Amino acid sequence: MSQTVADILIEALPYIKRFSGKTIVVKYGGHAMKDEKLKQDFSNDITLLKYIGVNPVVVHGGGPQINLVLEAMGMTSTFIRGMRYTDESTMDVVEMVLGGKVNKDIVARINQEGGKAVGLTGKDGGLILAEKMKILFQEDESKPPEIIDPGMVGDVKEINPDIIHTLTAKGFIPVIAPVGIGSRGETYNINADVVAAKVATALQAERLILLTDVDGVLDQEKKLVSTISGKTAGEMISDNRISGGMIPKVEKALDAVRGGVGKSHIINGRIPHALLLELFTDSGIGTQVYLEGKGERIKDD
Repeated sequence: MSQTVADILIEALPYIKRFSGKTIVVKYGGHAMKDEKLKQDFSNDITLLKYIGVNPVVVHGGGPQINLVLEAMGMTSTFIRGMRYTDESTMDVVEMVLGGKVNKDIVARINQEGGKAVGLTGKDGGLILAEKMKILFQEDESKPPEIIDPGMVGDVKEINPDIIHTLTAKGFIPVIAPVGIGSRGETYNINADVVAAKVATALQAERLILLTDVDGVLDQEKKLVSTISGKTAGEMISDNRISGGMIPKVEKALDAVRGGVGKSHIINGRIPHALLLELFTDSGIGTQVYLEGKGERIKDD
């Protein structure tokens, strides 16, 4: 027999109690940012979290939206080792799209659902101090290492969470665009997963949630791995059981839990209300990453 609404609410109760008053950082990206119904689901989920006493903090991406604007302006995107080369003119577009159009659309949708969202970039309140990303690539040991200059692509040097604390204390939901500021006032484009992990660590969040376009970590039979320890995740990366684009996702999830975040989750944002299903059900829908000694899912803590 399928679960009744009452069954679902009872199952969610211990999780609601567990997360009340706690901070949850959500990286919002992928298909969930493009599909209209999924956009509405996400806005509803974030608003609901705030109403039940959770403090959600949203960090968003926006690569596809940047591509569309660049194309409309007749500007060509150049990618080096999978990263967008960002010169000054491209950086202007990136900042305009991420900090303007994309950020304000997310804010407006959350507010329309009854939340009180406020849009930020890393420049606001000195939130994200950045430094130029340094990339050293060596194809094999027989060749000298290659120094790659990605332009105005940055890495997080420091997170100053004061403005986030101020906003959440007043009942607001911070929505952060991954644009940082350098020591000389220069602007940097930063990967949203990196920013989300660093923000979660700085806030000592209870959870970091990474929305993706896949179910999570899969085993050799292509079945979902519901929970995974840091040690096992490292072993799976080393022997290529975790590969491709999932590697940086898992690495950021690990960085967060090693930095003091309770647990990290990698979930499929294509699933309606994915955020609530992962947080408030016993089995979840994605992969939970935890440190040894901290237990698996909440029911086993």
